[in-house]
Amino acid sequence: MNSEDTRNLILAIALSALVLIGWNYFFAPPPRPANAPHQPVAAGSANPAAGSAAAPQTAAPAADVVKPRAEALAASPRVKLASPDLGGSINLEGGEIDDVFLKGYRDTIDPNSPNVVLFSPAASAEPYWAETGFVTPDKSVKTPSRTTRWTATDGELAPSHPVTLTYDNGEGLVFTRLIAVDDKFMFTVTDKVENKGDKPVTLRPYALILRRGAPKLSNASVHEGFVSYVDGSEQKETYAGIDKAADKLKPLKGTGGWFGFTDRYWASAIVPGPSEPVEARFSAAGPPAREDYQTDFVAAPIDVAAGASASHQTHIFAGALEVSTIDSYISKLGITKFDLMIDWGRLYFVTKPMFYLIDFIYKFIGNFGLAILTVTVIVKGAFFPLANQSYRSMAKMKLIQPKLAALKELYPNDTQKQQQAQMEIMRKEGVNPVAGCLPMLPQIPVFIALYSVFSITLEMRHQPFFGWIKDLSVPDPTNVFNLFGLIPFDPTVLPVFGHFLHLGIWPLIMGLTMFLQMKMQPEPTDPTQKMMFTYMPFIFTFMFGSFPAGLVIYYAWNNTLTILQQSLIMKRAGARIELFDNLRNMFFKPTT
Repeated sequence: MNSEDTRNLILAIALSALVLIGWNYFFAPPPRPANAPHQPVAAGSANPAAGSAAAPQTAAPAADVVKPRAEALAASPRVKLASPDLGGSINLEGGEIDDVFLKGYRDTIDPNSPNVVLFSPAASAEPYWAETGFVTPDKSVKTPSRTTRWTATDGELAPSHPVTLTYDNGEGLVFTRLIAVDDKFMFTVTDKVENKGDKPVTLRPYALILRRGAPKLSNASVHEGFVSYVDGSEQKETYAGIDKAADKLKPLKGTGGWFGFTDRYWASAIVPGPSEPVEARFSAAGPPAREDYQTDFVAAPIDVAAGASASHQTHIFAGALEVSTIDSYISKLGITKFDLMIDWGRLYFVTKPMFYLIDFIYKFIGNFGLAILTVTVIVKGAFFPLANQSYRSMAKMKLIQPKLAALKELYPNDTQKQQQAQMEIMRKEGVNPVAGCLPMLPQIPVFIALYSVFSITLEMRHQPFFGWIKDLSVPDPTNVFNLFGLIPFDPTVLPVFGHFLHLGIWPLIMGLTMFLQMKMQPEPTDPTQKMMFTYMPFIFTFMFGSFPAGLVIYYAWNNTLTILQQSLIMKRAGARIELFDNLRNMFFKPTT
């Protein structure tokens, strides 16, 4: 390999490093500034002003009332929620869904840790709820609010057992709310009004989701915040972004679609009918310490004549971002582009197929770590023709090295003629001078796709490999700087450079495989290039220390396969394998 080939190879490696380092900076949402600890309050809604098209906006009372979650739940009558994947209750004071936890997911890998809580009531520490109903610009018409006490006809909400809530406003309007839930994470709420009075009324159906206080950002590479899809357009907004918007408001308008909040693994959404015209918005209100973030929509007005009735149906999603479940709602309920609730990133056309392939293999193997190793072999096989061409070209390059070296003696003082003669020899021998870069280029999108899979997909959360790797989606928990746990000290908490000291066993294994792969190449004669070759595995080892363990395992296995593949191809081409010579030269000065 000549200096130009070596330079190209180093350039490809450096490009890979820049992609890894710069991916979060250029493509991920900017980290949200930390908010001051919020002090949630008990709240009540009021109908919007006359002529307003907005859903009710929660209004804070004068005094703060923050209670433990259990105490807040006990403060109002409730209907139990008992579905296979969801637990919680429906609040009869207001009739909203404000108590939801996920039965299949826990806060940590400890099976006895608490279940993941999604929705919580207004008086709790982290209020987050969904509600539906009717609003009207006519202030003389009394519609249900968040202080309305509903009457339940049933005692438990289950997939085969919907619950009916009723409320009579005492002025001729009887409101009925039928709440159903499927066996996963979707509620269906049907609001009905019966006009028993002698005057017609005009009402507008609405639905909203409100969360008080922006949640702590869990992963900078995943969008967390507002998200919607309406009229063929996806809209995303961070909590900090809506705070900076004019009037802290982003209006949305269209037909059908969906509107909600997404976290790294969990989400909520309100879904009107697919052909229903709606006016929607993302908004924020209230003081920074307890700011209310709300997404809502208001449907077209409904005229309800005396003696008549009208109804409106809304779907409410509250649950985990399981890929198969999200996809099923697209087909079963016709929710267009609902899979955009999952932030697949800009390389979604690579990331999604990569996940589907890993998940498909997992269903047969039963271990995501082994599935990743299998996918690595498949990817290697798919790019084998490219690697074969590349390594054969490198092998030919080694065979013609004596001819290239002779050119320096033939044209000792004419560099231009040397290069022209070198290119002519390489052309005749069928050698590609940039062949060393080719096998690395396909690895860049694959690596980014796998990084996204581990960062985004819930299916990878808390998935074990073998040994000490209990969760493939987080960094290797061991650390060389505290002797792998023998010293009761966490070096990563040190200021300034602590995050560089997350160096576990698998990153060390990955660094070793990368070192061996580099030693497969001829030693550069240029001192600068030689130094880069020497320190590149060291730099990558530290950089990979904070990456998800599954990604590090993939890269270590990929390097190992590359070493074996390159050795086999070059041996068949009759070229000398440099690995053992280079390792020996590290300890023993080569003889001339």
